[in-house]
Amino acid sequence: MANQSSSSSCPILCASFNQDHTCFAIGTRDGFRIFDTNSGRLCYQRFVGGFVIVEMLFSSSLLAIVGAGDKPSLSPRRLCLFNTTTSAALRELNFLTSILAVRMNRQRLVVILQDKAYIYELNSLKILETIDTVPNIKGICAFSTSLDACYLALPASTTKGSALLYNVMDRHLHCEIEAHRSPLVAMILSSNGMYIATASEQGTIIRVHLVSDATKSYSFRRGSYPSTIYSLSFGPSKQLPDILAASSSSGSVHVFTLAHASQPRLKRSSSILGSIIPDAVSDVLDPAFHHVLHNVVPAGIKSYAVIRKVDNVTDSSTSELLACRAIMSVITYNGQFKEYNLSVDAHNDLTWSLGREFNLLTVTLDKAVIS
Repeated sequence: MANQSSSSSCPILCASFNQDHTCFAIGTRDGFRIFDTNSGRLCYQRFVGGFVIVEMLFSSSLLAIVGAGDKPSLSPRRLCLFNTTTSAALRELNFLTSILAVRMNRQRLVVILQDKAYIYELNSLKILETIDTVPNIKGICAFSTSLDACYLALPASTTKGSALLYNVMDRHLHCEIEAHRSPLVAMILSSNGMYIATASEQGTIIRVHLVSDATKSYSFRRGSYPSTIYSLSFGPSKQLPDILAASSSSGSVHVFTLAHASQPRLKRSSSILGSIIPDAVSDVLDPAFHHVLHNVVPAGIKSYAVIRKVDNVTDSSTSELLACRAIMSVITYNGQFKEYNLSVDAHNDLTWSLGREFNLLTVTLDKAVIS
């Protein structure tokens, strides 16, 4: 998923991880760069002008890039499919208005404009579907890369936080989810397409819905004071994601332990919320499942956080979850990459440490960043 910057003072205009989080890309006012996530090695760079979208297709040489408009060849209305092996454009698609988001998997290409979404067959670039949308000036969307449950989520309203989910492979509307009272500001689909997490402009509650039947599974309160959610990320999982992370304008990253929340609860929450929310939802509002990493980023600096690795430790005899360990990577739009080691024990206590940090703008080609 790519995230575009709205701050004119930040050197990074966009950031994205590939579908399995093994690589990431940044777009700047000078060009774009691609890094190996595990080593921090700069794998590719190109300096030809500003880019506001750089999307990768797994670890292949194919990129989908969109210019910032600082020169005619880099129009924000032109999508270029680019080969990093040959450093040449493969195909270009031109649109009447600016491209706000691009998503890909191995069979589909999705292009988001302010009031339309286009679905293409990736290999032939044959247009399969055109979806008329409500005004979506920020290009808010979510896309699951699984071919078995390949969904595209788009805002359904400009006045409330509802989302439309389209099955991109079978090309039909799957459902509408009414998640919040105020308009959506961020959403993410799990890689397997089973769950969708959403946040609204109010910024205090993050909700997780099961996509198959549009039912609410979890509802987390981040606090009483609203802040803008910049990104949402599920941990990789074949079933229920273990961890959900959210970066925000406060400079903190919020971590929600879904694996622990799914364990049976002994008693209902005694909070005020517990007295007014139905049982199925009130348990997971327990703040014990919510952890905050303070001051990860300077307040007001946009950031993009992903949970890229998760390892669960279970009791071999009972399958009870004993511990959950994860790696969280954070890109800050002032040019930093940070990686955190997270560990949640059987009592749901979180410990974390900064594993490494480096400047994305000063790394040179083929240099691995160790710390």
